[in-house]
Amino acid sequence: MSLNRRELILGGVAASAVVASPGVWAQAAKGRKLVVGQSVPLTGAADQIGLAYLNGAKLYFDAINAKNGAGGYKIEVKAMDDGYNPAKAAANAKQLIDEEVDALFGFVGTASCDAAFAVAKPANALFFAPFAASDTLRDAALSNVFHVRPGLADEAYKVARHCATLNQDRIAVFAEDDAMGRAGLAAVNQALVDLKRPPIVASALSPVNSDKVDAAVALLAKAQPQAIIQVSLFNSSAAFIRKMRRAGFGGQFLNFSVVGIDPLFSALGKEIGGVVISQVVPSPRSAGTPIIKEYLGVLNETDQTPSYESVEGYIAARTFAEGVRRSASGGGKPDRAGLQKAFESMTDYDAGGFRVNLRAKKYESLRAIDLVTITPEGKVVR
Repeated sequence: MSLNRRELILGGVAASAVVASPGVWAQAAKGRKLVVGQSVPLTGAADQIGLAYLNGAKLYFDAINAKNGAGGYKIEVKAMDDGYNPAKAAANAKQLIDEEVDALFGFVGTASCDAAFAVAKPANALFFAPFAASDTLRDAALSNVFHVRPGLADEAYKVARHCATLNQDRIAVFAEDDAMGRAGLAAVNQALVDLKRPPIVASALSPVNSDKVDAAVALLAKAQPQAIIQVSLFNSSAAFIRKMRRAGFGGQFLNFSVVGIDPLFSALGKEIGGVVISQVVPSPRSAGTPIIKEYLGVLNETDQTPSYESVEGYIAARTFAEGVRRSASGGGKPDRAGLQKAFESMTDYDAGGFRVNLRAKKYESLRAIDLVTITPEGKVVR
């Protein structure tokens, strides 16, 4: 991403996220407009992922608003930067709730989502479509949390089952030393138990999105695994893959979707060949899928480029808007109670050929997960 392009995106976010007094936001929410509050990393370790997710959501909301909104209601995004910092995400959540947004939408990062939900829970605020939230936020008792993407447990199971089909018994895990990495490691361990497979032979943690991976390389190379599952962002994943290969590792690398497939390709280039990546939404290049055809039609009216994270933001926004439409139908109101009821009914929503269950139980979302590889030329292969 060029500097000019990055400045353009950040400038657009800043323009759409002008801070208004709580009274202004409350007044807007009481009219034919809803306001969702979104805290994402627009700077920091996961900025490319946060920017793409936000822009994908805004693509859909802007498009539906141009057509008189969802059920007659315009949907506005109030976006805030948290720099991938959980404390900042929590502070942003509090500010957004104080400003009486109608829902918290699309927070990014396991630790950030956990911290933000700790603020949202006592306020009974709707917490919709978190990106890479911990599996603890999928507890059925949490009635105000709604997930569009599968859980870490679902991805871990899919990846571990893939290893089992290849008779790979010696599995190791490389993870970042944060809430996401530890949650992913726990999910892999549990998936191997559930699949009745041998336990991992080793695991190693490294700093978040950093190239300081030498200790992890030494530890895991010594364990001689057949495959390594990675729960890490793109910079640390790329550094680890390069150094493990230089250390003589010839096995397979498998990544959770949180890695960011497009940033990983930018970081690795032709060295990405053979790396497996879990994906939880359709490829932005699969124009035969109705939702992707729709997404590309909207995207082509802008200067943005397609990406998996942008697609996920678009689908999350489309799903939220469907909840607004349902709650407003028949003279209803898309207030908190109306939205809650609508979202609870969406257990098999067809978002243009991609089905969403907002209240999915563990392992129910496996069908939504694809394992893909990227050729050295950048072609995605299922």
